[in-house]
Amino acid sequence: MPSSLSVVILAAGFGTRMKSRTTKVLHHAGGLTLIEHVVRTALTIAPPDRIVTVVGHQGDRVAEAIAPYGIRTALQDAPLGTGHALRCARESAPAGGQLVVLYGDVPLLSEATLARLIMQQTSGSAAATVLTAILNDPAAYGRIIRGEDGGVEAIVEYKAASDAQRAINEINSGIYCFDAALLWKHIDSITTNNPAGEFYLTDMVEILRANGHRVEGQVMTDSSELLGINTKVELAEVDRLFRARKAAQLMLDGVTIERPETVSIDLDVLIGADTVVEPNVRILGKSVIGANTRIGTGTVISNSAIADAVTVEPYCVIDDSAIGEESRIGPFARLRLKNRVGAHVHIGNFVELKNTAMADGAKANHLAYLGDSEVGAKTNIGAGTITCNYDGKLKHRTNIGAGVFVGSNATLVAPVTLEDGSYIAAGSVITEQVPGGALAIARGRQSNKEGWVAKKKGG
Repeated sequence: MPSSLSVVILAAGFGTRMKSRTTKVLHHAGGLTLIEHVVRTALTIAPPDRIVTVVGHQGDRVAEAIAPYGIRTALQDAPLGTGHALRCARESAPAGGQLVVLYGDVPLLSEATLARLIMQQTSGSAAATVLTAILNDPAAYGRIIRGEDGGVEAIVEYKAASDAQRAINEINSGIYCFDAALLWKHIDSITTNNPAGEFYLTDMVEILRANGHRVEGQVMTDSSELLGINTKVELAEVDRLFRARKAAQLMLDGVTIERPETVSIDLDVLIGADTVVEPNVRILGKSVIGANTRIGTGTVISNSAIADAVTVEPYCVIDDSAIGEESRIGPFARLRLKNRVGAHVHIGNFVELKNTAMADGAKANHLAYLGDSEVGAKTNIGAGTITCNYDGKLKHRTNIGAGVFVGSNATLVAPVTLEDGSYIAAGSVITEQVPGGALAIARGRQSNKEGWVAKKKGG
């Protein structure tokens, strides 16, 4: 792309038809906000310091969402139309070169489409090139009016169009590539002489032509890229398209996805070849799944790293955790918040981990809660074991060494340490350190009362 290329993204609208308290461009599709999709596309054609996003409603939140991308923002403090929004970027956008205008609620636009638009603009002498589309049903889109020379003479909004103009099926996308110097020179000529009383960016076509400049139009090859978001019905459709594309690419890369129409995978997720994703799975955020792994039906994985040859049984919830190779998780296990699970680990049904590290070969196969814990290699955690990590004010850690055997229904009251090779008798409540190689028993001695039942019934 030309080094002088810059981008302005218009993202200041309210989005009233979304019927949401959240501004439109902060709604999610494919695991990213709409504005992030557009910013990522912009970054394929221009560096961060040459991209400006015009924000308005909930502008602080929008700016926060795109801050990691290093681009600049400009404020449109009043919703006075697209022409006014672009004016608001004048002080932040580069003055020369070519300037592309994008929209924060049009997330499907591809890099290839933009590249073709920019090539046409930069290879000719036009003041601007507008992206257009041919639709069988142009509906309420603005119509492209072309002159005898094939150039664009005007863009007529549907409400202002005559019957003959409404019969035209070439529509305005709203996406432009301008000669920046000419744009800024003439942009103040836009007026509010229209029923809405707003500054329409579409008026720039006639303004440029009136000043002796040519405006070109480039017809898109895939008009579906223009799908904008105005309602949550449209948001759901765009989300579906993103996820369908992601699933298709993963399958082409060697991942088996059973019933892909039921699976939801975010765009930033990475999955290795020969991994199997069963139906009704969600893999979200920046999760990374290794090769030859199986993800069981109904499982939800968020921002986690799962190594090669792991089996995740059905209906597990895994969040912000790392799992080593050849481990087995579930079914019905929950790993939440900062768990580090080694290789060859078994975490069974109805086991919950929170901020816990389990070293290679450790096992917790049934009905356990391990919070704020360290579990050593080849340690066995019995069914019903819990760590009492919270005293009502503070969290405390439980340190369990290597080769430890924790009997069923043990209660480990933190802070406490079980040294390497120690044994914990079933049903014990452990409150003190257990030395290596020792058996800890912490329970009341059994007492049988002979004849007690008969006496009770007789009474």
